[in-house]
Amino acid sequence: MKRGLLLCVCQGTCPSFHKMDIFEVLNSLRREGIFDWVGLHPQLCSDDGDKYLKELLRGAEIDQLYVAGCDPTMQKKMYRDAFEAVGFPKEKHIGVEIRNMDTQQAIEAIKKAVEEHK
Repeated sequence: MKRGLLLCVCQGTCPSFHKMDIFEVLNSLRREGIFDWVGLHPQLCSDDGDKYLKELLRGAEIDQLYVAGCDPTMQKKMYRDAFEAVGFPKEKHIGVEIRNMDTQQAIEAIKKAVEEHK
């Protein structure tokens, strides 16, 4: 199964991300080989976030796209247009809320989501 992980950090200015080292979250999961690739975007819900998702997913062969950031329900609404524009099935998107977590809590939340979607 091919999995990708994007971290979205609300521009890096939102207080809900200040307790975690976002690069350690990505590096830890990358080193463990849980994901085929990891990435970071400062604000996927922005216009350039839509462009980024479209470019990333256009023709991509990926079974699961994990986005760790804000509320998963909000993510579904915010990314819907980008997914539809490139024909990316919304069922392949798995949102993981990591707001107000420290580094280890965020890593564990993401790992838990992967376990739940095997």
